[in-house]
Amino acid sequence: MVPRKRQKRPREGAADWLLTYGDMVTLLLTFFVLMYTAATIDGERLELILAAFAGLGSMDGGATLQEGRLAELGNTVMTLPSMQRGRALDQARRNAVSIFEPEIRTQKVRVTQDERGLVISLAADAFFESASAELNIEQSRDVFVRLADLLRSEQLDNRTFRIEGHTDSIPTDPAGPWPTNWELSIERALNTFRLLRDYQAPEGRFQVMGLSDTVPLATNETAEGRAYNRRVDVIILTEGHL
Repeated sequence: MVPRKRQKRPREGAADWLLTYGDMVTLLLTFFVLMYTAATIDGERLELILAAFAGLGSMDGGATLQEGRLAELGNTVMTLPSMQRGRALDQARRNAVSIFEPEIRTQKVRVTQDERGLVISLAADAFFESASAELNIEQSRDVFVRLADLLRSEQLDNRTFRIEGHTDSIPTDPAGPWPTNWELSIERALNTFRLLRDYQAPEGRFQVMGLSDTVPLATNETAEGRAYNRRVDVIILTEGHL
């Protein structure tokens, strides 16, 4: 008898290309769900959420997502102190977002992070008299008390702080107390320092500078942009910017 040829059995399961197709459909669904969620969330609430994350396009923020244990396998004992200080700054950022949540909602305070370190920006229009370096004490006291408490906290021990005054590009009155924006910006920074010192912030760890309109965050061509640029930045410095 002639042996029968064994027939090949068809492969079981879906074709390989369906796996790739299924992944693509899932990713598209996730993308549109995220777009829908972001479109329906309150704008101020979204900014508060984004402030907890780092590297999201033009939005600066923190590092709520922490690296896992595998990321630390390549580190040596010599790197542990700097890692610990980095974690302390991350914790300080989370504390700042929590402490100033009401002011972040009303855009009086912004908490961001850049190459300089942790930046707590105080909107000049909310804390200073109009076109003046004089602080509005009644509106400023509570915020400055909380800020001074944060700066003298144990997690920021031995940190250096910098206060930077910034203005818009509109010239000051040459006959007034601040002939140019340079004088106005440094005087606002100095008054911020003096009030923080009065509330027991560690005086010996501060640097103070005025930058006039040289570091704008937005265009000076619009009133909104100019208001955004008028600010005092209180910066908890990284080691590279001491």
